[in-house]
Amino acid sequence: MEILIAILIGAAAGWLGSMIYKGSGLGFIGNLVVGILGSIVGYWLFGKLGISLGTGWIGVILTGAIGAIIILFLFNLIFKKK
Repeated sequence: MEILIAILIGAAAGWLGSMIYKGSGLGFIGNLVVGILGSIVGYWLFGKLGISLGTGWIGVILTGAIGAIIILFLFNLIFKKK
């Protein structure tokens, strides 16, 4: 059950990140992967900076979305379409 919740939160974070950061579209699976990786990046980065967005669902999704935006930014820097 926990893996299903992690996937749903990752999908929501990836979708939110892709809506905020307009770049190349990755589709549902791409957003899911970016959201899960974004959650990892967001928690690592915020942990290093000592920042917390809260412990509820909103804080988790926002942390994942910010991490997803960072990943999307780096992805678009590396694989920039002409």
